[in-house]
Amino acid sequence: MKPVLILAALLVVAACKDEQAAIPQPVAMTEDALGFYCQMALGEHDGPKGQVHLEGALAPLFFAQVRDAIAYARMPEQEAEIAAIYVSDMSHAPSWQNPGADNWVLAADAFFVLGSDATGGMGAEEIVPFSVRADAEGFAAKHGGRVVRLAEIPDAAVLAPVADQGADPDEDNYLDRLKAVSHKGNG
Repeated sequence: MKPVLILAALLVVAACKDEQAAIPQPVAMTEDALGFYCQMALGEHDGPKGQVHLEGALAPLFFAQVRDAIAYARMPEQEAEIAAIYVSDMSHAPSWQNPGADNWVLAADAFFVLGSDATGGMGAEEIVPFSVRADAEGFAAKHGGRVVRLAEIPDAAVLAPVADQGADPDEDNYLDRLKAVSHKGNG
């Protein structure tokens, strides 16, 4: 009977190791990395980033904001199997402007500050990730918000439309400028 129990225990341990080995490692963010939604260079945007690894994909999808990576994973139309989600580890980031190319933490292991005054690279409210709870608590004390785990982030925080940050003076008179250009072409 004991050999059967030992064999069963070894199989469980081996299965756990296989499961851990199946999680892809994070990929360092290069100068060529583009945001999945915006198709803009990630290095041009401040704040933490995200990367989503899909089963069978050779490279991860990068996101200019953590909010966008979590939104991608939660969208109803997203059907691909997600192998891992990594987010910038702001506990080890040199600065907000430079979150680091290779300091990533699994989103499932991170502590997130939700509802702070921080905005991400695309101008939306950011959900700021940390590997160390005390760092997240310190950020929340300084910038507002509360510390949560990934499963506690409400869908509305990532799937709701981004609030308008105010009128863009370049777009205020867009129609007037179009009319002026079209009249010049007719004259």
